[in-house]
Amino acid sequence: MRREILFKGQPMTLVGRPIEVMQQAPDFRVVSADVKEVRLGDFKGKVKVITSFLSLDTPVCDLQVKEFNKRAAVFSSDVVIVGISQDLPFALKRFCLAHDIKNIVTASDYKFSSFGVNYGLLIKELHLVARAVLIVDKDDVLRYVQVVKEQTSAPDYEAALKALADIIKKPASPVKSPGPSRCAPCEGDILPLSKETVNKLLAARRGWQTAEAAKAEKI
Repeated sequence: MRREILFKGQPMTLVGRPIEVMQQAPDFRVVSADVKEVRLGDFKGKVKVITSFLSLDTPVCDLQVKEFNKRAAVFSSDVVIVGISQDLPFALKRFCLAHDIKNIVTASDYKFSSFGVNYGLLIKELHLVARAVLIVDKDDVLRYVQVVKEQTSAPDYEAALKALADIIKKPASPVKSPGPSRCAPCEGDILPLSKETVNKLLAARRGWQTAEAAKAEKI
C-alpha cells in the first residue's frame, strides 16, 4: 500500500500498520454519530465498504459522503457502507441530518485513532484519516484497497464499485498469514521489555496501551 500521499501537492506520510489485500481485516474501535462504540465485528456477515476521509468541512469529503450515500441506495442488504473520519460524532450527526444521509454508517476515529493506525491510514503531519476506499468481504478478508494519492482529489468511485461487484460474485481465497498468534513474553517464556522501553514505544505508537503493568494490547 502507498505509504506517502500528497495534500495540496505537499508530501504527507501515512503511519500505522501497513495492510495488504487478502489479509484478515484488522479490527477497529470508532464512535458512531450517536456516540456509541462501533467495531468491525458489528457488521459480521456483510460486505463492508469503508470510505475514509479527512473532514466533512471540506468540499471533496462532503461530496464523497453524498456520492456513496447515493450509490448505496441500490445495494443489497448484504452490503454496508461505513464512513470514517476524525470529525466529532456531533458533526457527523449534524451533517447526516442536514443532507438526509441514511445509507451510510458514519463514525469518528477521534477518540482512539484505532482505524487510522490499524489500517495504516493516519496522516502523520495532520493527524487526520487519509482519503481511501476499502472493501472487506463477509469473511472479514480485506479484498480491495484504494488510497487516493492527492488527498484533495476524489476517490475513483467506478473502480471501487467494479471491485465491489466482483467481490460479491467471488468468494475469497485463503487469507495471508495475519502474523504471530501468541506473545511469548506475555506467557513467561522470555523476559518482558523494561518499563522505560515500553513507555518509549507507546509514545511513538498510537492505538496501544499497557495492561496489567506487564502486557501491551491494541485498543
